[in-house]
Amino acid sequence: MTLGRRAFIANALVVSFALGGRGLAQGKKLPPSLAKTPELDSWIRVGSDGRITVFTGKAELGQGIKTALMQVAAHELATPFASIDLVTADTARTPDEGVTAGSHSMQDSGTAIVNACANVRALLAEAAAWQFAMAIDKIALRDGAAHAPDGRSVPYGDLAAALSLQVDAKPGMPRRADGPRLLGQDLPRVDIPAKVTGGAAYVQDMRLPGMLHARVVRGPSDGTTVKAADIAAVEKMPGVVKVVRAGRFLAVVADREWRAVKALHRLQAGGWERTAAPIEAADLRETIRRLPAQDMAIFDYGGPPTPAEARVLRARYSRPHLMHGSVGPSCAVALWEDNGVTVWTHSQGVYPLRRALAELLKLEPAKVRCVHVEGSGCYGHNGADDVAADAALAARAVPGHPVRLQWMREQEHGWEPLGSAMVVEMTAELGADNRIVGWRHEVWSNTHSTRPTTAGGLLAGREVEPPFTPPKPRPIPMPEGGGARNGNPIYALPNARGTFHFVEQMPVRVSALRGLGAQMNVFAIESFMDEIAAEAGADPVAFRLAWLQDERAREVVRRAADRFGWAQRGMRNNGGGEGRGTGFAFARYKNLASYCAVAMAVRVDRDTGEIHVPRVVAAVDSGEAVNPDGIRNQIEGGIVQSLSWTTLESVGFAKSHRTSFDWSAYPILRFPAVPGRIEVQVIDRPGQPFLGAGEASQGPASAALANAVADALGLRLRDMPLSPTRIRAALRPKPADARQAAG
Repeated sequence: MTLGRRAFIANALVVSFALGGRGLAQGKKLPPSLAKTPELDSWIRVGSDGRITVFTGKAELGQGIKTALMQVAAHELATPFASIDLVTADTARTPDEGVTAGSHSMQDSGTAIVNACANVRALLAEAAAWQFAMAIDKIALRDGAAHAPDGRSVPYGDLAAALSLQVDAKPGMPRRADGPRLLGQDLPRVDIPAKVTGGAAYVQDMRLPGMLHARVVRGPSDGTTVKAADIAAVEKMPGVVKVVRAGRFLAVVADREWRAVKALHRLQAGGWERTAAPIEAADLRETIRRLPAQDMAIFDYGGPPTPAEARVLRARYSRPHLMHGSVGPSCAVALWEDNGVTVWTHSQGVYPLRRALAELLKLEPAKVRCVHVEGSGCYGHNGADDVAADAALAARAVPGHPVRLQWMREQEHGWEPLGSAMVVEMTAELGADNRIVGWRHEVWSNTHSTRPTTAGGLLAGREVEPPFTPPKPRPIPMPEGGGARNGNPIYALPNARGTFHFVEQMPVRVSALRGLGAQMNVFAIESFMDEIAAEAGADPVAFRLAWLQDERAREVVRRAADRFGWAQRGMRNNGGGEGRGTGFAFARYKNLASYCAVAMAVRVDRDTGEIHVPRVVAAVDSGEAVNPDGIRNQIEGGIVQSLSWTTLESVGFAKSHRTSFDWSAYPILRFPAVPGRIEVQVIDRPGQPFLGAGEASQGPASAALANAVADALGLRLRDMPLSPTRIRAALRPKPADARQAAG
C-alpha cells in the first residue's frame, strides 16, 4: 500500500467518521501543538513488538502528567495501559511544546495526543481492513489488536510492519466511543513508586559512569558577586580537577561532591560585594506600589452610571515576594563531547533552554540537546535553567566527563527568581438594594516571567565576558495575563473596570511562580466579595451565586457548599470572633481553565495567633477527567501550598541582599499544620475539553482561609502572610481601646 493511497483513504475516513465524531476531536482545525508538528510519528510510534511509544513536549513536574497522557493514549488506541511507553520533553526526540506551565499540559499535549491517536487508530483499522479484505467498519480494535467478525485477529505490532505513520494528522477524527473506558479511572501514577521508595526519581539522583561533581561560586544573592579568589591554591586541593573561570563566572569541578563543596567554601573565603543598587526596604510591596508603572486595561464592563447615593467600599490587599522553596536544590548533569553538549535538566522548557544555551556556548542549536529529567523542585521558574547553564560551562572545561552540578541550599534561596510582590486596591459601590453598581480593580506588580529564551536570561549569561544583555521585562497579555491574571472577575458585574499597573523596574530578580498573579488577584476579589456580602447582610455563597451566570461555575460553587454543609454552619456573617470560623471562595483559573471552589473551617488561637485548619472541601471542574485521583492530587497539593503562602511565607531583605537563606528564615508549612482533612469533589465532563487543574486551587484556597480567619476573629486581615505575628498584632488592644477598658 503506497503512502498516497494511505493518505487518500485517511481523507475518506475523515468524511465517514466525522459524522459520528464527538468531543475534542470534532473541530475542523488541529489542536495547536499538533498543528505545529502534524507528523504522526512525532507523537505515536507502534513497535513490531506491539509496544506503543508516545512522545510529548511537556514535562512531568509532579503533576502526574505522565500517567494521564499514557491513559489518554491507551484509551484512544484501545490497548492495555501497560503497553504504553512515554517519552517526555527531549529536544532530540519530542515535539517542541514550549514551556510546561499555565496548566496547559492536558489542554495542549493531551488534546494533541488524543487527536494523533485517533488518526493512528484509523490507520490501524485501515491496514487491518486491507489484510482481512473486508470493510473497515467491520474491524474492531481492542486489547492492542485488530479483530475481524470471523475470529481472526492481528496485533498492532504486525500491522505496524506494513504501516508507515509518517503522514500528517487530519482534523476531525472521532474520539473512541466503544469498548471499556480507561478515561475517568483512578490508575496509579507511574512516577510515584521510585519517589516513595528511595529510587532514582530525580535529576538529583543521576549517577553516570566517570561522573565529576561541580559547584558554582556566587555571592549570597542576586545583585552580589564574590571578590577575587585564590584560584591557584584551590587548584591544589585534593580531588580538584578544574577551576572554571569565564569573566565573572566561577565554578569548581572535583572528583567527589564533598571535595567540590570544600573548594567552593575556599573560593568564597575572600568575601563578596554588592553589584546592584541597594534594596530600599525589608519588605518590597510598598516599593512596588511607588515605582513608575505602565498602565493597561484588564477589562472594562459597561453599565449605567453609579447612583450618587451609592455606598462606597474600599480595600487594599497585598502579598510579599515569595520563593518557590524547592525542597531539592536545583541540579543538572552535562556532558560535553563531539563539540556539543547534552544537558539533563529539570527545566520546564527544554526547547527555549536549548536556544539560550546555544547562544551562551556559541553553538548551533543542533549541537545542544536538553533532556528533561524530573527535579525535586517546583512549579515555576526556579534555578533549573540557570543550573543547566552552570553545568554546561563546567562540562565544557572537562570534555568527555559527565558533570553533575547542584546548587547549595543557600544558593537556591539566594538566587532563584522570586514571585513578584503585589498590591491590589479594590473599590465597589452598592446601591440602595445592596446590589453592586460599580467595581474597580487595580493591581501593581512586576513581570511574572523572565524565563530564558536567550543567553541574557541566564545567570551565567550575565557573568561571562562579554556579558549578554538581560531581556527587557514585559507584561504577559490577557486573557492569560501575568500580574493581571484573574484580575477580571468571572462575576457578571456592571460598570466594572480593571487596570494593571505594570512596574518594569525590578528591585530584585523575579519570574514565574505557580499561578503567576492569579493567587493574589483571586485573594483580593474573593476577600472583597465576602466584605461586600457582609455589608449587604448576605450569605457569602448566596451572594456569589447571585452574580454568577456560568452554569458550570454555579455547579462547582453549589457542589463545594453542599458537601461542606455550608447551609448548616450557621449565619455568622463574619462576626464570629470566638476563634472558629468558616470561609468560602471560588474562581475559574484564568477565566478559561478549571473551575474551583473551596470551603474551609479554621480555628485561630487568639493567644498565639496560630491558625489550624481541621477541614477543607473543594470542588473542581476541569473538563473531561482523565485520572480523577490525579486531579485530586493537584487540588490537594495546591491547597496545601496556598496555605503555606498565605500564612507563613515572605522573603526578607536587607539593604545589600536577601536575608532568607534557609528554612528558619523562610518557614514553610510543616506536616503538623497540614489540614486535618481535605476532600475534593471532581466533576467529570466526558467529551468536554481538558482544562488543566495544576493551578486552579491556590487563589480560592488563599481567599477561603482569609475569609474563615475574618469569620473566626471578627476582623479582616488583608496583607499576606496571615502569620501568627500579624494576627497577634491585629488582636492587640489599640491605645484607645486600652484607655476605654481601664476606664
